[in-house]
Amino acid sequence: MSRRINVEVIARFNLEGDITPLQINWEDGQVFKIDRILASRQAASLKAGGQGIRYTIMVGGRQAFLYFENPIWFVEGKADVREI
Repeated sequence: MSRRINVEVIARFNLEGDITPLQINWEDGQVFKIDRILASRQAASLKAGGQGIRYTIMVGGRQAFLYFENPIWFVEGKADVREI
């Protein structure tokens, strides 16, 4: 099972309650702007455990999954977001 990495996320919440993640603040202080959201849906993290809203995102030209398991944001995988 992959490591579950809790991250801080800057997000926009609109009047209808929709959440748009904008930036990931990594555990070592690095900041990664989310270039694009490709999809969002309810899903489980089969690699790291947990479930919630799974965002398929583009960060630095690479695709990754970002999960919102209210109130926690997390990614699954390696220690470096550039390798997710």
